[in-house]
Amino acid sequence: MQAIAQYQQIIQDYFTQISLVKQPKNLYEPIQYILSLGGKRMRPVLTLMAADVFNADCKKALPAAIAVEMFHNFSLVHDDIMDDAPLRRGNETVHEKWDVNTGILSGDAMLILAYQYFEEYEPDVFRDLAKLFSKTALEVCEGQQWDVDFEERSNVTIPEYLKMIEYKTAVLVGAAMKMGGIVARTTKQNCDLIYDFGLNLGLAFQLQDDYLDAFGNPETFGKQVGGDIIENKKTYLYLKALQQCNPYQKERLLQWFAMQPEDTTDKIIDVKELFVATKADTATRDAIKDYTEKAFDILNKLEIDEDKKELLRNFGEFLMGRNV
Repeated sequence: MQAIAQYQQIIQDYFTQISLVKQPKNLYEPIQYILSLGGKRMRPVLTLMAADVFNADCKKALPAAIAVEMFHNFSLVHDDIMDDAPLRRGNETVHEKWDVNTGILSGDAMLILAYQYFEEYEPDVFRDLAKLFSKTALEVCEGQQWDVDFEERSNVTIPEYLKMIEYKTAVLVGAAMKMGGIVARTTKQNCDLIYDFGLNLGLAFQLQDDYLDAFGNPETFGKQVGGDIIENKKTYLYLKALQQCNPYQKERLLQWFAMQPEDTTDKIIDVKELFVATKADTATRDAIKDYTEKAFDILNKLEIDEDKKELLRNFGEFLMGRNV
């Protein structure tokens, strides 16, 4: 198994060597653009890593890994349109650089291109990859719709929120790893277990993202701290605080989440104080730990060498080791 940086380099080399631009340029240039913005490319890295874990040449899993990255970026292009986001990875979003119609159409093309990468595999592998991909893509759309629905609802429950982040975020992490197993032709049990490992790690990662959005160090987190509070997002922290607060705290929290003041400084400070006072911050850290440990427990059931289990554990610890 290689270091994460080596997997990232394999993916980067692929995108450097190919050109996706052809006619009409306004369809394909936005695709080349969003993919050129890079990022950590963790999902395709997981596909390569999983193939390696199950004793296959990781480069055999490259088409599947690129399909995962293509789909992930498709979802980002459309999410940015839905959120009217001006920036992605510090650069103009596709719909800002071109226009909304171009963003929609180029995103659609990326989804189709993702499927085409599976055509490089034998029929039985193609079938299993496409079946998993279709299921996952639909779940991601369902998760996104729940996220949109929650903006208008005042009665979102914690189980509903967990299901939303499972579908919107975690299923693609699990599927990315399972695709590596499918390409490696490992057992069905191993494929299912590596999916569950990725799913639980994905849930832990998203909950950690919620936590760091409020309590992270802006210099290391890479995003605006308090962004979810400003946007009145019903995160795990918020829902736990509502669940565990007294009537006075509940009134304050609901008041803050019913307004969007021009100066958000006081709002961020007070809401964070409420998260601490209600011990929602502790509950969130506990949930992160629980999902991470559940992921690590699954490793014990995998039929792979112990050194590879240890490498997967180290990767999980690396993924969850972001600074607060």
